[in-house]
Amino acid sequence: MQTTFSLGTIDWAIILIYFVFVLGIGWTLKKYMKDATAFLEAGRSLPAWVTGLAFISANLGALEVIGMAASGAKYGMMTVHFYWIGAIPAMIFLAIFMMPFYYGSKARSVPEYLKLRFDEKTRGFNAFAFAIMTVFASGISMYALALLAQVIIPMQIDWNFLGIHIGEFDFYLFVSAIIVLVYMVLGGLTSAIYNEVLQFFLIVIGFAPLVIIGLLDIGGWEGLKANLPENMIHTWKVSGSPDANPMGVEWFGILMGLGFVLSFGYWCTNFLVVQRAMAAGSMSAARKTPLIGAFPKMFIPFLVIIPGMIALALTNIGELELPLKEGTMITDFDKVIPVMLMKYMPVGVLGLGLTALMASFMSGMAGNVSAFNTVFTYDIYQSYINRNKPDQHYLKVGKWTTVVGVLVSILTAYVARSFNNVMDFLQLIFAFINAPLFAAFLLGMFWKRTTGHAAFWGLIGGTIAATIHHGLTLPAKATVGVKGGFINVLHTYPSEMAQNFWTAIYAFSTALLLTIVITLVTRRLKSDEDLKGLVYSLTPRIKDDSKYWYQKPGFMAIVAGAIALALSIIFW
Repeated sequence: MQTTFSLGTIDWAIILIYFVFVLGIGWTLKKYMKDATAFLEAGRSLPAWVTGLAFISANLGALEVIGMAASGAKYGMMTVHFYWIGAIPAMIFLAIFMMPFYYGSKARSVPEYLKLRFDEKTRGFNAFAFAIMTVFASGISMYALALLAQVIIPMQIDWNFLGIHIGEFDFYLFVSAIIVLVYMVLGGLTSAIYNEVLQFFLIVIGFAPLVIIGLLDIGGWEGLKANLPENMIHTWKVSGSPDANPMGVEWFGILMGLGFVLSFGYWCTNFLVVQRAMAAGSMSAARKTPLIGAFPKMFIPFLVIIPGMIALALTNIGELELPLKEGTMITDFDKVIPVMLMKYMPVGVLGLGLTALMASFMSGMAGNVSAFNTVFTYDIYQSYINRNKPDQHYLKVGKWTTVVGVLVSILTAYVARSFNNVMDFLQLIFAFINAPLFAAFLLGMFWKRTTGHAAFWGLIGGTIAATIHHGLTLPAKATVGVKGGFINVLHTYPSEMAQNFWTAIYAFSTALLLTIVITLVTRRLKSDEDLKGLVYSLTPRIKDDSKYWYQKPGFMAIVAGAIALALSIIFW
C-alpha cells in the first residue's frame, strides 16, 4: 500500500479550481452583505431545495466523513443507527412540530427563541453553551483538514516563532483556517449555505467511486460480510446486550440515548442546522427544509460508513494496514478515509475524492462559524454588552466575531487530537449541551405551564449531571482525563460511544425531572397571549401553501419515515 498520495496535474487542477470557486462565491456575494440581517441570516430569502441541501451539508463535515468512516471501522453496521434512528425521526419532528415555532416567532436564533418562551437568563446560558459547542465542532473539522493535508502534501516543517514550535500539522491548521475565514467574512451565511450545496454534490460524486471500487475489490457485499466479525454486519440483531456488539450498547441505550435524547437534542435544538431552515423564504419552505434533507441523509451511510468497514475487512485479510495513533498501540481510525483514498483512487479520480474530503471539512468549519457569529452577535453582544446600536455596528461585530470564532477553533482542534475517532468526541459534547437543552424545549413547547426559572435550573442541573456521570466513568482502555474518570472511576464502559449515550440519558433525565418539579413550585410569569406562536396548544394550525399534495410536509414526512423503517429492517 502506498504511504503518500501521488497526485497528477489533473488532481492538482481539480483541487485548485475548487478553492478558487469557493473564494469566488464569497467575493460574488460580498456586495449583497449590506446589513446584519443579510450577513447573519441570509435575508430569509432562499428556496427550500437550497436550504434543504445546506441543512444536510452543514452536518456533512468532519463529523460525517471522517467520524462516520472511523465509526464504520470501529463499530461496523451499528453506526447506521446515527442515521435511520438517530436522525430521520428527529428531522421529521423538527419539520412538522418545531419549525412553525422557530420561523413563526421571527426569532433570529435558537437562544432568542428561549428568551421569548422563557426568560433572559435561559437564553444567556444556552447562548454561551452553544458558542462553546460550535467552536469545538469547528475545531474538529479544522483538525481533520490539517490531518488530511499532512498526508496529501508531506512537508518537513520545523519552525520556531516567538518560542512556539510550528510543525507540519500546525502549518496546515492555520492555512485551512485562513481559507474559511476569507470566504465567511466576504459572504456571511449566504456564502456558507451556497458553498454547502456545492460541497454536497462534490462529496457524493467524489466518494461514490471509492465505495464501488472498494466493494468490487473485497468481493461485493457478501465478500465484505465474509471478512468481518458477525457482530459488525448487523444493526439491531446484536443489540440484546452490551457484550454482543462492538459499540458496547444495548437496545435501550440506542433508542433512548441516541434515538431520542442525542438525536432530538441535536436536530431540533442545534442552531447550526436550524439556521439553514430559518434562512428559507417562507414558512412552507422552512418546514420542507429538514424533509428535503432527510432523503439524501438516509443514503449517506453507504458513502461514509461502508469505506470504514471495507478498510477493516482488508486489514483482517492482510491487504491493508491501518495506522496507529502516534506513540501508542491504538488504531487511528480517523485516518481510514485518507488510507482508502491512497489505496484505490487513480489519478484524476483521486483529485475529485480529495476535493470532496476537503469540501466536507470546509463545510463543517464554515457551518459552525456562521452559527457562532450569529449567536454571539445577537444573543451575547447585543443582549449583554452593547444594546441599541445601528445595524451597521452589528454587521461589523458579526465579521469580527467570525475572526474570533476561527481563532478559538484552532485551539479546540488540538483537543480533538486526543481522540482516535472524532465522532466519539463530538457526541460527548452533544451529551453535555444538547441533551439537557432538549428537555427544556420539549416541556416548553408542549406544556405551557413550564416556567423560565424551571427551564434555567433544569439546564444547569442537566449539565452538572453530565459532568458527574462523565467524571465517575471511563471507557475501556482509556486514561483518566478528557475521556472521564476525573472524579473517580466507579464504572467502565465498553466504548466511548456507550459512555456518551448514557451521559446523554442522565443529563436529559435530570434536566427533565428538575424542570417539572421546579415548574410546579414556581409561578408562571408569561400569559397565554405572550406564549402565542411559542407553545403548541396556543399556536394556530399552519395552513400549508404547497401547490401539489406530494409537496406537503405531512406526505413527505410519511415517505421519509417509511424508507428509514424499511432500511432498518433490511439491515436488521
